[in-house]
Amino acid sequence: MQSKIDGMLTHMSNSHQQMARTLDAERQMATHMAQIIHDLPDSNLEFDDISALINHSGEINKSIIAYLYSLADLEEALAETLSHVIRELGDHEEE
Repeated sequence: MQSKIDGMLTHMSNSHQQMARTLDAERQMATHMAQIIHDLPDSNLEFDDISALINHSGEINKSIIAYLYSLADLEEALAETLSHVIRELGDHEEE
């Protein structure tokens, strides 16, 4: 009986660790989104020449790329968590 309880506690511990990693990935994504919003101008900008427009467009593209990378990291963390959960469910069905 004690070994089953220990196994359940180990499983819960692993599950909580994976949930913490997922929450950390979500926190990082929220931080990136806040940075993107912070970098957006509050008012309409007037561009003097084409080089200024290109520079601002490049900054927006960098922000979008950072956001997409953070989404990819979150998706990877969720997939890893799901694979652990499915593996644990398979182990419990075999018992």
